[in-house]
Amino acid sequence: MSTYGQYCPIAQALDVVGDRWTLLIIRDMLTGTQHFNHLERGLPGISRGLLSQRLRQLQQSGIVEKEEHWEGRQRFTSYHLTDAGLALNNVIRSLMYWGVAWSFGDPSPEVLDPLLLLWWMHDRTNRTLLPEQWIVVQFDFYGAQTATYWLLLSSEDVTLCQTHPGFDADLLVTADLATLYQVWLGRMEYGEALDAGTLRLEGIPRYARAFPTWFKWSPAAPAVRATRLEAAGGDFGT
Repeated sequence: MSTYGQYCPIAQALDVVGDRWTLLIIRDMLTGTQHFNHLERGLPGISRGLLSQRLRQLQQSGIVEKEEHWEGRQRFTSYHLTDAGLALNNVIRSLMYWGVAWSFGDPSPEVLDPLLLLWWMHDRTNRTLLPEQWIVVQFDFYGAQTATYWLLLSSEDVTLCQTHPGFDADLLVTADLATLYQVWLGRMEYGEALDAGTLRLEGIPRYARAFPTWFKWSPAAPAVRATRLEAAGGDFGT
């Protein structure tokens, strides 16, 4: 690993966390991601080899700990932030607020990935508001990309399916991909998207009403909404 070769706390901090993907790995671990495959799914574009390398570097730097345990004959590996890693929460939050204020505009098509968006939704499902039985939600995306995926939701588990799960959909969500991204991140209100017709829900009425409560939405959404509110002079609805 190359270094800046400077006796300066900023330079030496960047020696540890300044490599490409490193802060995004820490971002996802701060929101609870612990397993290699889950980290990989939340970071499309990173190779498995590079992810392994970054995790080793973070372990060597004392930011991440690797834990292994056995269930019967099967070994499971998980990664956890140390106190030094958890202390980076303030760094990540500061970058988030800076990004919202200075570099977060309208999305371009090449940064809109429907599978990544649904993986984020998968990770931030509010399972306490879901029943024990499965609810099958089909997402039909159009716009920047055309794709169909499914979320299977219950109070016990959430599963993201890239192929038909074999069950009829209880709820069909038809969405312009850019619209659902902006709702997720707080750049557009859920009601605005419904009114514009770029987000439509069909299916069991009680599920359609409950749908926006099933997700905690992006951790960045409050900061994005606050910035929108300030820019609008406090004039847009919630």
